[in-house]
Amino acid sequence: MSERSRDVVDTVLGFARTLRHAGVPASPDRVEAMLAAVGNLSVLDPRHVYWAGRLTLCGGPDDLDRYDAAFAAWFSGEAPRAVPRTASQRLEPAISAPLAPGTGEGDDGEAPELATQASADEVLRHRDVGEMTLAEREHLRRLFALLVPAAPMRPSRRRRASIRGAVHPARTVRQALHDGGEVRRLLHHRPEARPRRVVLLVDVSGSMTPYADALLRFAHAAVRARPSSTEVFTIGTRLTRVTRELRLRDPDKALAASGSAIPDWSGGTRLGEVLKAFLDRWGQRGTARGAVVVVCSDGWERGDAALLGEQMARLRRLAHTVVWVNPHKGRTGYEPLTSGMRAALPSVDHFVSGHSMAAFEELTGVIGRA
Repeated sequence: MSERSRDVVDTVLGFARTLRHAGVPASPDRVEAMLAAVGNLSVLDPRHVYWAGRLTLCGGPDDLDRYDAAFAAWFSGEAPRAVPRTASQRLEPAISAPLAPGTGEGDDGEAPELATQASADEVLRHRDVGEMTLAEREHLRRLFALLVPAAPMRPSRRRRASIRGAVHPARTVRQALHDGGEVRRLLHHRPEARPRRVVLLVDVSGSMTPYADALLRFAHAAVRARPSSTEVFTIGTRLTRVTRELRLRDPDKALAASGSAIPDWSGGTRLGEVLKAFLDRWGQRGTARGAVVVVCSDGWERGDAALLGEQMARLRRLAHTVVWVNPHKGRTGYEPLTSGMRAALPSVDHFVSGHSMAAFEELTGVIGRA
């Protein structure tokens, strides 16, 4: 191994120790994956180092905040343990930054660049999607491409062998016959876990236009992660199933195909009527039964709010969990005062915001724990 390669390995191992101190389970296999990723990328680009670590060392949405903080601390010289200075050019200055200013050591400005990159991503994660510039939206698209929503699990009728659980009489007897008729130990089994269906109803009416693109990108990430157990519909003045379009691997092509299939984009809102159409045609027949149903809407109802309340109560009886995502909930001082929200909330299990990347990461946790 060359001296430069040893520098990179020492830096990555030190960063992994920092992550473990911060509470991120950076296991040896994840560290090995980061080393392999860095080996195929340019260590001269701090963004490559940042994303190589984020994609390999983080195990879930809860790790992202700790990862960003640890990355900024380690590569800006605030890590609890310092790796000895060597000949590395880009990763090394961040390690040597604790040296006193003016000594000529660690003053090439790369550490601030690394810290600035992590800080900029952190700011973007909490920025309201509806207020982003075109450049920020482009960066957000890359973050959505990396999002992997967790799937809620349910017990199935199929059972598998386990060291705990109910006694499996047939297997226990067969084993006893194999042992000469003597029952030496009891064999157990338990229900096998399977993904629970997730159904997303995305409001594409005029009032939701600033957030519709981000919501559909979240839906695409969910379909990409679990294509067989995720359904997506758009709601406005009509109900449109866009699951097939969102199964396209490329996010931009998937959203373009979905846009072509949606006839009521940026139109009006008749949530009660559209929800009734969903339940009559899809939900009652099995799509919503035992599923996690996520309604993404600001709750503006131009139709009958009482009808919306009735259909939400009907949905609650069918679904396992009902989640309502309202982008306006993330604003300071927000109160659900619209007639649609007041009618819907009694039948909602989780009321969350959907205005930023951080909010979408939180939403993945809510769905995964449902």
